[in-house]
Amino acid sequence: MLQEFKKFALRGNVVDLAIGVIIGVAFGKIVDSLVNDIIMPLIGRIFGGLDFTNYFVGLTEASSQAATYDAAKKAGATLGYGTFLTVTVNFLLIAWVLFLIIKAINRVSKEEAAAPAAPPPPSREEVLLAEIRDLLKARG
Repeated sequence: MLQEFKKFALRGNVVDLAIGVIIGVAFGKIVDSLVNDIIMPLIGRIFGGLDFTNYFVGLTEASSQAATYDAAKKAGATLGYGTFLTVTVNFLLIAWVLFLIIKAINRVSKEEAAAPAAPPPPSREEVLLAEIRDLLKARG
């Protein structure tokens, strides 16, 4: 059973998938920082200094009077549509970048498939037969 698991866990596809997930998580953190630290503050500045992280609707008396989203969450039920907006922009950026990456990969693979393949070099037997043929021609 242990050998079977080892064979499964070390199979190429599983390792490739694990690497993809790890890179995806790291890429997600980069995009998350891009959205939260660069894009959303710029959008907030354009629209008059808005801070999207503190856009919320309090569903209780205490949460509706809170000054920040974190305080509202602690006070009671809260709808944080500013955070939802930020996460949505985050998703759209990730989807767009992945679209561009896949498009580039498809273009490169299409170019490789369209390029004519060079004929393979002759085998050792063909080289020897050609030498024998040339020697026979030289004698006769």
